[in-house]
Amino acid sequence: MTPLDEAFTVMETAPDDAKLRLAWFDRLAASEMFLLLEEEAAGDSIKPKVFAVDGADLVVAFDREERLVAFAGDVAPFVGMSGRVMAGMLAEAGLGLAVNLGTDFETVLEAEAIGWLSGTLAQAPEAVEDRPDEVLPPEGLPETLLTALDARLATTHGRASLAYLVATKYDDGRRGHLLAFVEAMDGYEGALAQLVGDALSFSGLEAGSLDVGFFKATDPMCATFAKVGLRFDLPQLADPIVAAAPGSDPENPPRLR
Repeated sequence: MTPLDEAFTVMETAPDDAKLRLAWFDRLAASEMFLLLEEEAAGDSIKPKVFAVDGADLVVAFDREERLVAFAGDVAPFVGMSGRVMAGMLAEAGLGLAVNLGTDFETVLEAEAIGWLSGTLAQAPEAVEDRPDEVLPPEGLPETLLTALDARLATTHGRASLAYLVATKYDDGRRGHLLAFVEAMDGYEGALAQLVGDALSFSGLEAGSLDVGFFKATDPMCATFAKVGLRFDLPQLADPIVAAAPGSDPENPPRLR
């Protein structure tokens, strides 16, 4: 099963559990999805194949290419993009989404649900200039947040060297947690902060309970992070990041036509 399948299976065991539904939406947003098209993509413009079902206009997407091929055939045009990018694009067009049709894990989201998902993902973290006075081992964070963070950090693809999760204390008595990225690539700080914000949005944790910081490896704080923090080794790429297909750049999503 795919990670999205696993989240669906857990969600189905307790349909009334809001946290499990949030976990599925979180996994959808973080997954690479393959959207069925009417025709081949033209530049940065795409034309999804739209199905009219009970008065609603739906597009279909799958979390594996093989599933799309099994549904639509070998020559079906499609484009890959993150669930986050896809939700924003579909919300703007007022379209619903059918996920993994033809499998045991199929789900249909009406346009209202897509609008909610897009709005939740649009909540951007605020930038502040503050450094903690004391750094401690992390504690008390929900497992749902740690799982969401781990999944999202696995998709950073060389945008930072590593990250540490620590508890923090400030001179005004304020306490919280900090996810500290080390040696983040220039220009990707906002995307990394948004990635953490998404995990926070779907964890049930109060906003503001997790800060994001960016540090050079030579910063003395990094030695402290290494002593007390939970370390995340981030995946690295041998080659530079290249945005080669519509939807591959979250800052420049494809346009519908």
